[in-house]
Amino acid sequence: MKAYLEYITIDPNIRFGKPCIKGTRISVGDILGWLASGQTQDEILRDFPLLKAEHIKAALTYAADREALLNVIIG
Repeated sequence: MKAYLEYITIDPNIRFGKPCIKGTRISVGDILGWLASGQTQDEILRDFPLLKAEHIKAALTYAADREALLNVIIG
């Protein structure tokens, strides 16, 4: 089982089923977008006190696994 599943959930009633950090409405995409725009992990954690460092790591791991799966399906 993937360790990030402890932190990420997909619920069709929350953010239209986007993968989110459990107990929040913060999506994996939100976190990736913030990082891509240049925000540091510390800035994100300061702006969103519900988040923890392990949530950001889980989002990155989830995205990496999805990318790997996508390559297998398309490749």
